[in-house]
Amino acid sequence: MPDWLAVVILGIIEGITEFLPISSTGHLLLAEHWLPIRSEFIKSDLFTVVIQPGAVAAVLVIFRERLVNLVRRWREPESRDYLIKLAAAFVLTGVGGLTIKKLGFELPENVTPVALATLIGGVLFLAVEFWLKSRPTTKEVTWAIAIGMGVGQLLAAIFPGLSRSGSTILIGLAFGLARPQAAEFSFLLGIPTLLAAAAKESLDAIRHPPAFPIDWGMVALGAVVAAITAFIAVKWLLKFVQGHTFNGFGVYRILLGAVILWLAR
Repeated sequence: MPDWLAVVILGIIEGITEFLPISSTGHLLLAEHWLPIRSEFIKSDLFTVVIQPGAVAAVLVIFRERLVNLVRRWREPESRDYLIKLAAAFVLTGVGGLTIKKLGFELPENVTPVALATLIGGVLFLAVEFWLKSRPTTKEVTWAIAIGMGVGQLLAAIFPGLSRSGSTILIGLAFGLARPQAAEFSFLLGIPTLLAAAAKESLDAIRHPPAFPIDWGMVALGAVVAAITAFIAVKWLLKFVQGHTFNGFGVYRILLGAVILWLAR
């Protein structure tokens, strides 16, 4: 398979799955496992991380008015409170992520843990949505919700397949946060988290070059493709959650996890 075609496919997968609660890392690991990709760089964790800013760019465009208003009105208690909670959740994720990195944690090469995390996450979505049927929801992101969603990002880093957006949205829902607000906080929290991860991996690669050559042109191609597909996916999801539950994503994750386990026998 030509490198550019592999990059386009991975960019499409990254863009669609990064902010949908179905695990971008899980899907990318699966694609890299089964696609006939020749380049060691394109198959690496480094490539997976450094194309994520493309998906982030789409979120920045979609939420530009929301972000500008938050910054302009930072002196107002509501805006300041929201920004502080975003910052706290990000710092929690950052400190925890660096600790995990120093401990030598690496993504598994075996697809079985990915499949199990995908399947379990689907079951949890169905369970939480069932639990929410008889309970009121809130539009306010409390401190418990913000910290919980920060922890959710760490869990997603430890268990690929769980999904960063999936785990954060799931925790928000479990704490009673309404679906649109859970999705928004998850998306906004992903901006500094994904950019920081990409920046760190890029700087580390420049300071300590890996065994394989880095093709920054392919990185740019992957990021552009991810940006286009992420824009479409995020716009769709924001409309979808206005009147639908996450049950469909739960069912999808269960089926996908089961299929992966069957193929990995």
